[in-house]
Amino acid sequence: QVQVAESGGGLVQPGGSLRLSCVASGNINGMYVMAWYRQAPEKERELVANIVYGGDTNYAESVRGRFTISSDDAKNTAYLQMDSLKEEDTGTYYCNMKGARTVDYKFFEVWGQGTLVTVSS
Repeated sequence: QVQVAESGGGLVQPGGSLRLSCVASGNINGMYVMAWYRQAPEKERELVANIVYGGDTNYAESVRGRFTISSDDAKNTAYLQMDSLKEEDTGTYYCNMKGARTVDYKFFEVWGQGTLVTVSS
């Protein structure tokens, strides 16, 4: 079994910063992709950013230049540094990880339970 746990959400004023963390645990041989998604009230879940093994990153146009995704592969951890936050960044942020298991090298995909980010004055 592989599980992930997010942390770092909270209430912040517009223009402020937050850093989200996501730690994966369990039988993990390696990660292919670590990603952050978000879902605002009454909207579809959308990809915010991802980082693939090797370090290539991809960002949603709405966050490019303000958010930075990074990872510590040795710790199976992904981070999302969010700067210059706007009210429209409000939502529940979900960690998603894809990788291979240690036991049989089979593919896995796991989602976290989400962490709420509220940007409001």
